[in-house]
Amino acid sequence: MANNPSARKRIRQTAKRTARNQARTSRVRTFVKKVELAIASGDKAAAAEALRAAQPEMQRGVIKGVLHLNTVSRKISRLSKRVKALSQG
Repeated sequence: MANNPSARKRIRQTAKRTARNQARTSRVRTFVKKVELAIASGDKAAAAEALRAAQPEMQRGVIKGVLHLNTVSRKISRLSKRVKALSQG
């Protein structure tokens, strides 16, 4: 276990950062889940609205260093492709 002040501080900082990152990731997952549910229900307007709300959250995850840029880009691309397909189907 940590025996000097700097190591104890690092443990406290790590705990705070981990909690913050988990909250951010969870928030992003929730927004993505809302888009998925709207797509599953077949409601194009709701799906498009949910996607518009999810995109900034996902990008914020990239800015905060919780998610990778390419991962978020890929997910947004795939979700938007599925939302667009709703009108044709």
